[in-house]
Amino acid sequence: MIRKIWKNLIIIGILLFLYLPIMILAVYSFTDAANIGAVRGFSLHNYVTLFTTPELVNMIVGTLLLALGASVIATILGTLGAIGAFYSKKGAASVIMTMNQVPVVNADVVTGFSICILLVVVLGISKDTYIPLVAGHVTLCAPFVFLSVIPKLKQMDSSIYEAALDLGATPFTALVRIVIPQILPGIVSGFALAITLSLDDYFVATYTKPATFDTISTYVVNATKGAQTNIKTALWALSTVIFLAVVLFTVVMTVRAGKEQKERNGA
Repeated sequence: MIRKIWKNLIIIGILLFLYLPIMILAVYSFTDAANIGAVRGFSLHNYVTLFTTPELVNMIVGTLLLALGASVIATILGTLGAIGAFYSKKGAASVIMTMNQVPVVNADVVTGFSICILLVVVLGISKDTYIPLVAGHVTLCAPFVFLSVIPKLKQMDSSIYEAALDLGATPFTALVRIVIPQILPGIVSGFALAITLSLDDYFVATYTKPATFDTISTYVVNATKGAQTNIKTALWALSTVIFLAVVLFTVVMTVRAGKEQKERNGA
């Protein structure tokens, strides 16, 4: 009995540690308080500021476009890399797997600085072209897409692909009609993870972004250094919107996965 109580207390403590700060921030985003501490009246001022200030709107739209674009490219490259590694010989597959792990465990600051040195200093590509920024985010996200797709490939019945080839299908047709549909959940998970990583990134963007462009992460960090009070409090609202969007997405994906599992069990 005591062990069960301690177990529940530990779980509650961990949940409070993780979510209580976010809840406090969300509550204050609906007030007119300038600082967290004194509770004032209910207000939507922060949300109005967030969605009516051109500087903030441009920053949010730019970050979302960057995340979507980089994630699409990373998903394509990561999926193709996973398929290539899966159908390669054992030695080549092992080398590819090992090389994919390096960006995953590597520090983001090293990745961002390396991309900057290679593209900007060595190749002379200007940051104003956004190429270094997109390349940095693709490099950051693609290995995680690879890791999301590989388990689905291992669960797949590889004989179906070989049977399609034996029946006259071209490798491309067999890939599109046989392999891709079976690993689609992994591709979707990798794409969602890539978007999250891109939105959350700070170090890679810091080294590779144009001087006139800010992502949400770089803007928030800079906003803590002397920004106007109304901008700072509007970022509370932004944090709440992002958190609610993540929660909604997670719930939808969980419900969908549960339905698919029930359908498989029913079949």
